[in-house]
Amino acid sequence: MSSKLLKLNIILLAALFALIGLSLIAGKVWIPLDAWQSSDPRWLIIAELRLPRTVLAIIIGAALGLSGAAMQGYLRNPLADPGLFGISSSAALGAVLSLYFGFAVSAYMLPAFALAGAGLAMAVLALMAGRSGSLILFTLAGMILSSVTGSMTALAISLAPTPFAASEIMTWLLGALTDRSWDDVKLALPLTAVGIGILATTARSLDALTLGEQAAQSMGVDRRRVQWSIVSGVGLCVGAAVATSGVIGFVGLMVPHMVRPLAGNRPSAILLPSALAGALLLLAADSFVRAIPTVSELRLGIAMSILGGPFFFMLLFKMRRTLP
Repeated sequence: MSSKLLKLNIILLAALFALIGLSLIAGKVWIPLDAWQSSDPRWLIIAELRLPRTVLAIIIGAALGLSGAAMQGYLRNPLADPGLFGISSSAALGAVLSLYFGFAVSAYMLPAFALAGAGLAMAVLALMAGRSGSLILFTLAGMILSSVTGSMTALAISLAPTPFAASEIMTWLLGALTDRSWDDVKLALPLTAVGIGILATTARSLDALTLGEQAAQSMGVDRRRVQWSIVSGVGLCVGAAVATSGVIGFVGLMVPHMVRPLAGNRPSAILLPSALAGALLLLAADSFVRAIPTVSELRLGIAMSILGGPFFFMLLFKMRRTLP
């Protein structure tokens, strides 16, 4: 690791630790540092509400940021996003079905259905891509899967048995970390850790793929193995994120572009900074939606869409100006 990259990671880590403190203080009710002791009744707000929410924001942000960086490196497309594979929409469909059929009354059924949807998407992608490992075929398969699962989710909403069920589905799809507990952290942490570990192993292969598929293959890169690693890693990360927070978009798209000018263009160089910056971005956004003086809390998914939409158009405009 170069000294420039090490310095960037240290700065991001320091900023993350500083923001953790602010996140625990900020909210509709601001809690000063002198209340951070077990004898103060306000300590329960921190220990049981804000701390698990903060930890979950870090886990999900890091998972989505790293997934976006890995996908952009693998597809060699700066507009790639974890939602492109259809894994996010498939996980969302699984959760929606649990709400539609009333299985979500059990605390673990909604996450279980969401993870099952992500797992099914991974299997379908592997089946549709076939043995060739073709990048174009793989991308098209993800786009088709995303379109189909999105349509099925819309169908479930339109045919919801009760207005309450439809409202629950729409609220959940907007994405939020409201009322999350340590149980959600226990669910997301191991799955995300495995997913991050798998994606980390693809670093050198992603660097080789920047030279082209044939050159990478001559260097000993197995495209099928890399493809399976990307699908599995992104599936676990995105599946865990959707299972615990709903659909939160644009993190995987924005974060790699934020760190790339500072870390360099090598895919392996931006993996760790993207994870740290993703955690930082999502924690900052969650702290913001929690602290703003609104009657009801702004959904985190909406806040990220408000931020990510203009960013995406700015990116497209910048790319348009560079085209001949």
